[in-house]
Amino acid sequence: MSFPTTPAEARVDLSAIRENLALLAGHAPGAEIMVAVKADAYGHGLVPAARACLEGGAGRLGTAFVREALELRAAGVTAPILSWIIPPGEPLEEAVAQDVELSASGPSTLDAIADAAAATGRQARVHLKADTGTSRGGAPVRDWPALLDRALARRAEGTIEIAGLWSHLACADVPGHPSVAGQLAAFDEALGIAEKAGAGGSHVIRHIANSAAILTLPQARYDMVRPGIAAYGLSPVPELGGFGLRPAMTLVARIALVKRVPAESGVSYGHLYVTDRETTLGLVPLGYADGVPRHATNRAEVLAGGRRRRIAGRVCMDQFMIDVGDDPLAEGDEVILFGDGSRGEPTVQEWADSLGTITHEIVTGIGSRVPRVHR
Repeated sequence: MSFPTTPAEARVDLSAIRENLALLAGHAPGAEIMVAVKADAYGHGLVPAARACLEGGAGRLGTAFVREALELRAAGVTAPILSWIIPPGEPLEEAVAQDVELSASGPSTLDAIADAAAATGRQARVHLKADTGTSRGGAPVRDWPALLDRALARRAEGTIEIAGLWSHLACADVPGHPSVAGQLAAFDEALGIAEKAGAGGSHVIRHIANSAAILTLPQARYDMVRPGIAAYGLSPVPELGGFGLRPAMTLVARIALVKRVPAESGVSYGHLYVTDRETTLGLVPLGYADGVPRHATNRAEVLAGGRRRRIAGRVCMDQFMIDVGDDPLAEGDEVILFGDGSRGEPTVQEWADSLGTITHEIVTGIGSRVPRVHR
């Protein structure tokens, strides 16, 4: 038998990403789409996934950090990109030179961007962020006028262009949460203040909608929407269903060892699983160093030998075990940890539910030892 060079791989279906973008566009007619491709495109592979998003109808891309945007530029991606977390020391001059749009939540960040623009001899495109109730990035209500004033002053000197006004929703993924209406009202107020100050206009992009808001809150769509997890086929509001999205990632491994053990054999560290009969164990060469959470121990399921099997015993750094009873299993056989469910395998949502977390954490946690194979 011929074996692959790696014991596991994350297979990413780029057509699923394109289809998901088309579906999301149908939920936000007239709005531009900027896909969040931060964190290696939610673990799906930054450059291939970004290109698939653009092919699927996105006009823009969003990254958390400048270095992610610069990686896209180095790969030849020319679409507009917004980076929104700007800690001290970011390569702002290079960002401005590479036409990366930048977010500012306060005057100091705005000044750093404007100074970088002055040093490069180019004008920076800046999105001013208002904190409407998430209490993360963004200028609070009391500081919003000062940020606008500073932006208008830097615009007057020619170093920046006010390209966008934006915010972020804290609870759009919780149907009926009362904070949503309050945040939208606060955003409208912030937009009104900006308009009166001279920082608005039809050329300024207004945006607040994430994946959940795109699918459930028509009033939040404004000029642009920012899908993240939904672009990769995972529901942002799982209690309302899958919305027709198709998961793009399938995580697979190949059995590295098969062994027969007697009844009452303790399995893996701590003997948290003990066999109740003579049985066959299979070793799956993935562990918490690869993004399989340690607390998947005796909880999460995989598909092996045509049937679902629960992880048997402690998940280790590089491996975990499954118990297949008397079913046939051979070294090199494929195990599917999760996929789109079409073959009977668990989905990412099932993994998240069984581990008490969200799908975002599962897919972004798949480590660098697992190659992404794009199809």
